[in-house]
Amino acid sequence: MKNTTIGILCAGDDELAPFLPWIEHCQISERAMLKFYCGQLEGFPVTTLFSGVCRVNAAIAAQILIDTYHCDVMINTGTAGAIQSGLNIFDTVVSTATAYHDVSADILTDFHPWLSSLYIEADPHLLTLARHAAKQVSYPVVFGRTVTGESFIDDKEKHRILQDFAPLSVDMESAGIAHVCYVNKIPFLAVRTLTDQADHSAPELFEKNCQRASAQSADFVRQMLRLWATHGA
Repeated sequence: MKNTTIGILCAGDDELAPFLPWIEHCQISERAMLKFYCGQLEGFPVTTLFSGVCRVNAAIAAQILIDTYHCDVMINTGTAGAIQSGLNIFDTVVSTATAYHDVSADILTDFHPWLSSLYIEADPHLLTLARHAAKQVSYPVVFGRTVTGESFIDDKEKHRILQDFAPLSVDMESAGIAHVCYVNKIPFLAVRTLTDQADHSAPELFEKNCQRASAQSADFVRQMLRLWATHGA
C-alpha cells in the first residue's frame, strides 16, 4: 500500500501551497512548462503540482503524472463554486461523480471513451476514505455530483446547470482530470472547498476566499492519507 504513488493535482499556486511544507525529501523537476514536486507525504510517495486553470492544462498535467511519474492514484484538490442552495462558503465538497456542463450529451457516450453516462464516477475506495475522513474534521463536508466548465458562470448559466445537472458545485478542471484517469484506469477523486456561490460575484469572492479554501481542501486530503496509512487499503 505504501508503494502506491499518489498524484495530487491543483489548478492554482494557492491550491498547491499548503502541501509544499508537508512534503519530505522533496525533489523538483520540470515537464511541459510545469513544475512537479516529488517526495513523501504521510509515508506515501507523492507527486504534486499546479497545472494552471482550465481542462486542457489539467489534462496535460494528469497524463504526465501517470506516464512520467507513475502515479497509481489521482486526487484533484482546490476550490469550487456552489451551485446548490443550502451550501455555504468554506463547505468542502467531495465529488462522487463529475461531468462537463458545456459538452454535448452524446459526445463522450457515442464516441471515445464511450462512457455509460455523462458522469465519470469517483473511485469507491477513495470515497470510502473520504467518508471516514469527514468524521475526523471540524468543518462541513458534503458528498455529491459536481460539474466542470471552461469559465466562471453568470446567474443565467447557473440556473441552466442546476436544471440540467443538479450538481453541488462547479469548477474548471475536475472532469478533465477524471476523463484522463478514466481512460488510463487510474482511481480518481476530487476534493474542493467552496469559495463562492457561482454567480456574478464569484471572481471577487474567489480571490478573497481562495487561500483559506485551498488550505482546507489540502487538510482534508492529508487527513485521508493519514487514515489510509493507519488503517490500510
